[in-house]
Amino acid sequence: MGYAFGVLALLFPALIILHLLVAPYTKVEESFHLQAVHDILANGLPNGFNDLNLNRADYDHFSFPGAVPRSAIGAAALAMLSKPVILLNEGINRQLLARAILGLLNASSLVVYARGLRRSFGQPAAIWYILLQASQFHLIFYASRPLSNMFAFSMTTLAMRLLLPSPGPTRQDQKQCSLALALLTSAGVIFRSELALLVGTQTLFLLATNRINLKHTILAGLTGLTTGLTLTVYLDSTFWQRFPLWPEFEAFRFNVLAGQSSEWGTDPWPFYFLNSLPRLLFNPLIYLLAIPIALRQPATRSPALALLTPALSFVALYSFQPHKEWRFIIYIIPSLTAVAALGAAYLWTHRSRSPLARLATQALALSTLVVFCLSNFVLLPASAANYPGGQALDAMHQYAEHSDIDSPINVYLGNLACQTGVTRFLQQPPSSGWVYDKTEDKAVKSTSGFWDRFDYVVVEADQEAGFMDADETSLRRALPSSDWEKVHVVDSFAGISVLRPGTPATGIAERHVINAIVGAHAVKLFEGLREYVRSLLRGWWVEIKMRPRVQVLRRVREGSNS
Repeated sequence: MGYAFGVLALLFPALIILHLLVAPYTKVEESFHLQAVHDILANGLPNGFNDLNLNRADYDHFSFPGAVPRSAIGAAALAMLSKPVILLNEGINRQLLARAILGLLNASSLVVYARGLRRSFGQPAAIWYILLQASQFHLIFYASRPLSNMFAFSMTTLAMRLLLPSPGPTRQDQKQCSLALALLTSAGVIFRSELALLVGTQTLFLLATNRINLKHTILAGLTGLTTGLTLTVYLDSTFWQRFPLWPEFEAFRFNVLAGQSSEWGTDPWPFYFLNSLPRLLFNPLIYLLAIPIALRQPATRSPALALLTPALSFVALYSFQPHKEWRFIIYIIPSLTAVAALGAAYLWTHRSRSPLARLATQALALSTLVVFCLSNFVLLPASAANYPGGQALDAMHQYAEHSDIDSPINVYLGNLACQTGVTRFLQQPPSSGWVYDKTEDKAVKSTSGFWDRFDYVVVEADQEAGFMDADETSLRRALPSSDWEKVHVVDSFAGISVLRPGTPATGIAERHVINAIVGAHAVKLFEGLREYVRSLLRGWWVEIKMRPRVQVLRRVREGSNS
C-alpha cells in the first residue's frame, strides 16, 4: 500500500507539468510576476533603494507599473532557483523553467499534505485525497501560473499540513500550530492580504479547541509578521526603488479601504458558495456525498469539523468583499478535499458490509474518473486555446526566420496580444535587432510616423469579413498606400460545438494538445479513433469550437519577397 501511495503521489507533479507543457503561455494577470522573473534573470536586482545607475527601461514594472505595486519576492525566488539550471543549459526555455519550478513547489506541498493525511487518518484517506485532488482542474492548471495566490498556496498548504491532528497526544502539537500560524501570517503579509481572515478564523478555532494557548498565538503572529515585513519591505523597496514600501498593504488600501476592486466587477454574497467552491471542487459528489458522509459518521465528524469550520468561516467573512474571484479562496481547497477523502475512505472501508456503501463507493470512483477525463481532455485543451497572443508572437518569429527583412525588425504588439501571452521571455533579445512596441496612447497611434517604422503588427482578428480592430484601423488610416499581408492567424477558444452527422470535425484544439503531449503520430491515431467512435454514435460528436482571435500582418516593402 505504501508503494501505491508513492506512485499515486506522482500524479501531482506529472499533471502540473503536463498542463504547463500543453498551455505554456500566460495572461495579463500573471504578467507582473513573470516579467519580474525575466528582469531579475536578465538584469539582476537594483543596487539599493536609490540606484542612480539603474536603467529603468530594462525593467518591465517601471514601464507598466499597474494599479498597485506587487511583491517581487516570489519572482526573485524563482529567478534564484532557475539560475543553476540555466548555468547547466543556457538555451533552456526560461519561461517554462520558472513556471515549472513554481508548479513543482506547489506539487510538493500537495504531496506533503497527502502524507500528513496518511499519518493522521490512514492510507485509504490519503489515497482518496490524491485521487480527488488530482482530478480537480483549476488547482492543477493554475499551480504553475505566476499569480500571487499561487505563490502563497504552497505556504498555506504546508501550514494546513501542520494543523492536521497527530495520531496521538504530542508535545509538538502547539509548536506545529505556532509554525502554521506564522507561515499563514507571512504568506498574507507578503503575497495576499485576504489571508489575514484565514489566520483569524484558524486562530480562533485553535484557541477554542485548546490546541494552542494565547502566548504561543501571539509569538506565532509576531514571528510571521516580522519575518514577512522584513523580507517584503527590504526586497520590494529595492525592486520598486521606493522606501519604505509594503506592496500588499498598498494593495489592501487600494482594493479594500478605497473599494477600487469593485471596478473589476461585483458578485452577491453567496457567490463563493454557489459558484466558486463547486467549480474548484469540480466533482459534485464531493459536496453532495463525500463531505456529508464525513460529517455524519461519529468516527470522522470531529476531524471533518476541524478542517471545515475555519475554512468555511474564512469564505463566509470574505464573501462580504464585493469583488470576488475563485482564486482568492483556493487556499482552502486541500482542506475541503481532505474532508471529502475522509468520507470516501469511510465508504471504502465499509463497502463489504453495506450495499449502500458499495454503491456510493462505485459512484465516487466513477465520478472521479469522469471529472479527471473532463479536466485533461476537455478543459485543458479548451483553456490552452485561450493564449493567442503568445502563439502569434512565436509564429511571427518562426516566419521571420525565412523572410528577407534586415535588422532591425520593428514589431507592434496590440493590446489583445499583450493580454493573452506576450511576455519578455518570448521576445528576442535587444542584441538580435528585434524592437517591440506596446504603445497604448491613441493620439500617438493616429500618426503616420508611428506606424511607418513597423515591419510586423500583431493585432486582433475575427471571423467577420473585413473586420479591423482599432489598431489596424489607425494603421490603415495613417498609411493608406501601404501594403500589408496577413501571414498568420491564431484561433482561440469559442465554446463547445455539437457536430451533427455528416458535419466534418476539425479538432484544432484537440490535435494541438495531443501533438504537444505525445507527437504527430498520436494525432493520426486520435483522428482514427474519433471517426470510429462517431460511427458508434451515428455521426454525432462534440468538439471545442475555435474562432480567429489574433493575426500577424507583415508590411510588404518594395523589393522584398512575400
